[in-house]
Amino acid sequence: MRYVRFEHAGERCWGLLDGDAVVALSAAPYLGGQPVGAARPLAGVRLLAPAEPSKVLCVGLNYRTHREDEQGADRVIADIIARNMQDAAPEKEPILFLKAPSALVGPGDAIVLPPQAGRVDYEAELALVIGRPLYRPASRQEALAGIFAYTCANDVSSRDVQERDVQWMRAKSFDTFCPLGPWLETGFDPADRVVEGILNGEVRQRTSTRHLLADPGQLVYFAAQAMTLLPGDLFLTGTPSGIAALTPGDRFTVRIEGIGELSNPVRAL
Repeated sequence: MRYVRFEHAGERCWGLLDGDAVVALSAAPYLGGQPVGAARPLAGVRLLAPAEPSKVLCVGLNYRTHREDEQGADRVIADIIARNMQDAAPEKEPILFLKAPSALVGPGDAIVLPPQAGRVDYEAELALVIGRPLYRPASRQEALAGIFAYTCANDVSSRDVQERDVQWMRAKSFDTFCPLGPWLETGFDPADRVVEGILNGEVRQRTSTRHLLADPGQLVYFAAQAMTLLPGDLFLTGTPSGIAALTPGDRFTVRIEGIGELSNPVRAL
């Protein structure tokens, strides 16, 4: 099933997507929301980011191809990866960090580039939403069962800030730096799906989720050993190679097989 968050006539709510129509829900679907009222055309509503998380978790260097960027011509990316690879061999634990929930924007919303951010890169990613409280699950299978749905995300990142700061959170958390959508897909198998990042119509990133070093179940299991994951929490699973800078006037699209497309324009602040 597909669920959306949308705005109509000044009201924001969750909805169940049925073809080209959407039916409002009484609450978030992972909280047991039920259909209320009549269906309305999808074309007549504004889609919002389909998540209301208490936290946004992310993982760095989770595709082998992204780790291989250490050997690439882009020295900004290569140097950042080289520094983090010192303690991040493939057999080591995932590198987790947080983005601020206030960075979330929805389909079609602009990615805004503030002057102090310097170079700002796109990162196409598969994202998942937690469906029930999880703390210290007993197995990867239990963690996987706690995932409610999947969607597309763009982990927009300021490289200048990332280079200056010890932690990554500020570089990842500028307002508008977490586009998400277009909807939540519950009937999604993440085992082998194509993930693409498309800049101005040109495919710049392309991989399969089978190349993830830690898959969604492993990531959720690992994170939940340290913290309680709550319904609605968001987890971005990492980006492949091919990242590069965004400039005003660009449009970046994340396309994931079995989910759809998330597309956002870029403008200066």
